[in-house]
Amino acid sequence: MTEKKNIAIMGAGLVGSLLSLYLAKHGHQVHLYERRPDMRKTGLDGGRSINLALSDRGWRALRGIGIEEEVRKVAIPMYGRMMHDEAGRLTYQPYGKEEQAIYSVSRGGLNVALMNISEPNPDISYHFERQALDVNLRTNRVQLLNTSTGQTETIQPDLLFGADGAFSVVRSAMQKTERFNYQQSYLEYGYKELTIPPTAGGGWALEKNALHIWPRGSYMMIALPNIDGSFTCTLFFPYAGERSFAAVQNEQDLLAFFNEVFPDAVPLMPELAREYFDNPVGSLVTVKCFPWSYQGTSLLIGDACHAVVPFYGQGMNAGFEDIAVLDQMLDSFAGDWEALFTAFERRRKPDADAIADLAVLNFIEMRDKVADPRFLLRKKIEIKISEQYPDKWIPLYAMVTFSDLPYSYALETGRQQDKIMKKVMKHIKSEEDYHKPEVQQLLEKQLIHKQKLKPYQQSAAV
Repeated sequence: MTEKKNIAIMGAGLVGSLLSLYLAKHGHQVHLYERRPDMRKTGLDGGRSINLALSDRGWRALRGIGIEEEVRKVAIPMYGRMMHDEAGRLTYQPYGKEEQAIYSVSRGGLNVALMNISEPNPDISYHFERQALDVNLRTNRVQLLNTSTGQTETIQPDLLFGADGAFSVVRSAMQKTERFNYQQSYLEYGYKELTIPPTAGGGWALEKNALHIWPRGSYMMIALPNIDGSFTCTLFFPYAGERSFAAVQNEQDLLAFFNEVFPDAVPLMPELAREYFDNPVGSLVTVKCFPWSYQGTSLLIGDACHAVVPFYGQGMNAGFEDIAVLDQMLDSFAGDWEALFTAFERRRKPDADAIADLAVLNFIEMRDKVADPRFLLRKKIEIKISEQYPDKWIPLYAMVTFSDLPYSYALETGRQQDKIMKKVMKHIKSEEDYHKPEVQQLLEKQLIHKQKLKPYQQSAAV
């Protein structure tokens, strides 16, 4: 065991709360500082965050600390996408093999669950309504404002972790150091949360075990189930243009638009107008930076160093995997935190960049392609290839969502697969064409003789 440290985590969100459990497991004293009030006392914020999709990487991190079953109580499995066209017709696309699912969880509900699990630990303390005013990385001093009393206080932990999200105060301090690289980019889209309430009987108005998508080319709406029978809907919409947030000025505009493009959803959304005009528009930002640490005394983790847009459902999962990887490495460095932080950031940076790029690409797929018959046929052919060559071909979505293969490996392999699929699809007009000799010869040439793809080998669980 390494020497016991006094550790401060800025941010008591999902990543900060889970990180506290892992660090306390190693015998460290952990204090979490959160600018917001305790949501267990004030209630969960409405209209401010996208429902989350918990997948294999996230479950693996929860399992590593022994809390998987507790979290499953607030999660709903989604086995595939349910597509809604403009006439209200439904098309179902399974995510993977039978019983493979991603899990819908409320950000606030999961955060509360993690707080309730971690707070009884005597080595973990939460400090709410603490706003960081100044972070001095050279001395590791943080000046905090107690927003409930107006008093300021200064802490000086042995180690400082920035788990304070895409607009991290700790990262802002790192940006003022020499040779710090930083890049942020916004999509020309925002999002707004809406709700489909439970039915009168308390059930779900739509298929419970699916992620619902209304793809409309230049915009879309999705809906994820909640344990109370409701669905959290998220409208992803351009900021400006003919059909955009700017174009919807009043209730008449809103209802005309929704009745035209989401007609089957309107009867299920009795509070549509109120929620639309009351709830804020959220932005969609990607953050890339390096390094993630400073002189072995501070480290960024999760969205603070690699915020991604939500279209692969991997933001939380990537943050949780950060923690699992750090935990796996911790005992190997015998208390040399600077060497640990340096090794960690170099290991995780390529994967963080890869999932950021994958998330933007998946937005295009969800918005434009999932209703395209040609795209759907390609997906079916990919499944056939995977079944015929299980050790050579795993679809990109499965690599990202249902394995612990590095994101960077998945991205590169996905690019190779895309090149092969473009060649294959030139010969495909229907599923039956898969068995044509020229298709089989092409696949044999690509997958066996040239061995363009590495054989699939499950990496060691982190």
